Amino acid sequence: MDLPPTPFTPFLSLTGGAMIGLSAVLVMLFLGRIAGISGITWGAMTGPLSERGWRAAFLLGLLAAPLLVLALTGTAPEQTVPSSMPGMIVAGLLVGFGARLGSGCTSGHGVCGLARLSPRSLVAVLTFMATAILTVFVLRHLP
Repeated sequence: MDLPPTPFTPFLSLTGGAMIGLSAVLVMLFLGRIAGISGITWGAMTGPLSERGWRAAFLLGLLAAPLLVLALTGTAPEQTVPSSMPGMIVAGLLVGFGARLGSGCTSGHGVCGLARLSPRSLVAVLTFMATAILTVFVLRHLP
């Protein structure tokens, strides 16, 4: 499988990172919660009714963001995934399983956990990174 290179977009990357950091700070400041997507999603489905509103609003904001970009710029954000739909479904289920097994996802551990100097989050992020590096190596360099 020949994968195209990912373009380097420093301004967009910096802006996106700043917005993720700001949202994590705001969720912690106003709600006292960690802005991890897997935890927010799980809580929106299974948590107490009193917490489901903010969680649903957060998730709707994630879905609405590309529509806002489209409305403001007239161009939808480019999203390319060089895979099949069954492969994406399997990958999504594996990521969800891993997030539950690891008590959090990349956003919870990487953004919020590391900012709180959590040793558990450091181990989780190192594991995520090692797995990502190994996966890219296998997909790009092994037949």
